[in-house]
Amino acid sequence: MDGHDADNTKQSTADMTAFVQNLLQQMLQFLNCVLLDEMGNRIDELEQSINDLRAEMGQEGSPSPSAPLKTREEPKSAEDS
Repeated sequence: MDGHDADNTKQSTADMTAFVQNLLQQMLQFLNCVLLDEMGNRIDELEQSINDLRAEMGQEGSPSPSAPLKTREEPKSAEDS
């Protein structure tokens, strides 16, 4: 094997490595998009299920559990003044 064949082999290997890396990168980007879409769909389904359950319980207008509850101020008695 002469030097010319060795150079071609090295170039072919470098080209193949670059091709495989590019292909893997594209596949990962595609999978990330698919996974994000799937997560979004599942979140939407979960929100709908929560809304359905709240409607069944007759609490459709109540605040969500994650919303902070406001405390009512107690009227001051004559002793507090």
